[in-house]
Amino acid sequence: MNPNDNAPSRWIEGELRLAGMLDARMMELLKAIDRSGSINQAAKQMGLSYKGAWQMLERANNGAPQTLLTTAIGGSKGGGTALTPAGKALLALFTRLEQKHRDFIAELNRSLAEDPATILLLQRLEVKTSTRNQLFGQVTAIDRDVADARITVRLKGGEEVVSSFSTASLDALAIGIGADAVLMINSADIMLLTDPALERISARNRLLGKVMRIRHDIVDSEVIVLLPNGEILAAMITQQSLRKLALMPGMSVWAVFKAHAPILGVRSS
Repeated sequence: MNPNDNAPSRWIEGELRLAGMLDARMMELLKAIDRSGSINQAAKQMGLSYKGAWQMLERANNGAPQTLLTTAIGGSKGGGTALTPAGKALLALFTRLEQKHRDFIAELNRSLAEDPATILLLQRLEVKTSTRNQLFGQVTAIDRDVADARITVRLKGGEEVVSSFSTASLDALAIGIGADAVLMINSADIMLLTDPALERISARNRLLGKVMRIRHDIVDSEVIVLLPNGEILAAMITQQSLRKLALMPGMSVWAVFKAHAPILGVRSS
């Protein structure tokens, strides 16, 4: 047996996203609508507000070449809703692509596991970055001194996130006010706090959201936080922290991280 067959390490991670907006969360919402025949019920199952779910669906419909949903108005929250043939075809396509995507990522990780020199390098560097947490916005402020720079990015919902790095990196990126930016944040760098705990931390960035779901592991738990703008953050916390915070789906929670945690990227001109 190859000793790498049971190796749990996943050096490369990634999430499938079509057309910049159709991701696994959107597909789960479409599946929930297909099962329940109701946007309102599907939103509740996903831990979303009706407005948030409708905004997601509206963006998807606007970006798709054919209408994904048919809705019959008939109540305060709308009437029955069903997927069109195009919507069902999109679900089937995404399912096929998602499996191919998983196989591709797995193959990349297997190739790394078979290269001792690469594994040694990765272990020495303790690579922990992941592209799962991606927040999109625009650069609204740049503050720099001799050695350090701080970039303020305004998210779609109006929240502001500060990312700090060296001035050399700032010059290399050639960032300007108004530039489209993406912030990539490692899930291990995000702390989760309830409101009373905020006074005891000094982290620059604080985003208020709601717990969407919790996935338990042997040592840690992954908590998915839904932000008001519809984006999500995944945070890894210990089981002890989870018990202390008593987090449950639907609860309000603050996602807190320091200014050096986000990796900043800008769209190439």
